[in-house]
Amino acid sequence: MNTSDLTLFVRTADSGSITASAKQLGITPAAASAALKRLEKQLDVQLFIRSTRQLRITSEGERFLLYCRQSLTSLEEGKASLNAMRGKIAGEIRLSVSSDLGRNIVLPWLDEVLEEHTDLSLQLSVGDNLSDFYMDRIDVALRYGEPEDSSMVAFQIATVNRIAFASPEYLAQFGEPEHPEDLRKHNCLLYRIGSRAYNIWEFFEADQRYRIQVHGNRESNDAEIARRWAVAGKGIAYKSVLDVSDDLRSGRVVRLLKNYQTEPVGIWLICPSRKQVTPAVLMLRDLLRKKCAEVLSEL
Repeated sequence: MNTSDLTLFVRTADSGSITASAKQLGITPAAASAALKRLEKQLDVQLFIRSTRQLRITSEGERFLLYCRQSLTSLEEGKASLNAMRGKIAGEIRLSVSSDLGRNIVLPWLDEVLEEHTDLSLQLSVGDNLSDFYMDRIDVALRYGEPEDSSMVAFQIATVNRIAFASPEYLAQFGEPEHPEDLRKHNCLLYRIGSRAYNIWEFFEADQRYRIQVHGNRESNDAEIARRWAVAGKGIAYKSVLDVSDDLRSGRVVRLLKNYQTEPVGIWLICPSRKQVTPAVLMLRDLLRKKCAEVLSEL
């Protein structure tokens, strides 16, 4: 049996759909269905129960799925080991990255990686919700905040500060806050990740800590939207200085309350286990550390 059929089987089990797995692998549903039937014939078992409305994996399929995953993982690790011996970065990186960081900062860096390492391919998932490594088929995630699960492998990329910022147009119309408490009088642009709304903004001055609960007429489940609203003059936003580094350099936004320290947050590259820490991931880790340090030094 060939690895393509095994990969198709795993994708179909994960997605619960022959059509979806076929689309992921770039083949027709008819070809995918034929491949699964071929695999069932080779194994002499029924892997899926098919009906017009659903596809359900059998108990035999569940048992085989475990060994199938292990075999495919071992093969990928073997290929990665051979490539590492030759000093070659190859294979596939399935990367999840947060909204702003992915679209505005990391995307051109990934282009550089793929241009330099032509045998490397990328599957990129961009969004602020935390990824499920198993269900979303993610090998590595770039996220703000240290992971709570200690079983994961996490590399710290950088530590950055969150800052308050607004466009010159907004400040010309509504004035610039001079004290954190002044934010209560302004239209603050909010975002929500999952069930958490980021409406508590923190500032520090000597031993004094200010936790300001802010309000505004705009809230999004995408942090990138809050940045865009701020650039468009709709209010004040509070985000990582790295996310808005291009806006700061270009003058599209102005950093506010510069005399106050702001909340630091770590950027982490996270893998679910040691098996996912491939030479490609280590290369990506080193590049991200270097690039982030360069940007932060300019600011």
